[in-house]
Amino acid sequence: MKGQDSISTLLAKLHAASPAGFAIALHVRFTAPRYLFQSYAKEWLDTYSREGLVLHDPVVRWGFTHEGTIRWSALDDPAGVMDRAAAHGLRHGAVVAFVRDGSRTMAGFARGDRELTDDEIATLKRILEDLHDLTGTVETFSPDVHMTLKQMSIYLTHG
Repeated sequence: MKGQDSISTLLAKLHAASPAGFAIALHVRFTAPRYLFQSYAKEWLDTYSREGLVLHDPVVRWGFTHEGTIRWSALDDPAGVMDRAAAHGLRHGAVVAFVRDGSRTMAGFARGDRELTDDEIATLKRILEDLHDLTGTVETFSPDVHMTLKQMSIYLTHG
């Protein structure tokens, strides 16, 4: 259970640093992540799913095609997904993406009040890298811990 506790701690730190929520896709191979953690408000997640916005989301597009970090304000968004997000309180944010050991991890982190600073983005990236490393080999988790993580990825919600 130590690994699970560490994962919960890292997710709590990421949530504290991105109070409007986040979406984290860990260990993406092809197009599907091993774990998907989302803490955005349910209303935004429902809108996002109902309208199929993932197909036009510049955060997802950038995360699949780049490594590093970028602020949402610098993304190309011809479909206006970020304007839709802003209407739900997700006004400012950053994308973090990297590839390690053959699997991609990417995340969008949001604030409603201001842009994230360079230091905050660097901290988010470090924590995300730790989370990626901690969840890298599912074989090290017991089946119960793996199932708990899968359930967390479904039920983690914005306070």
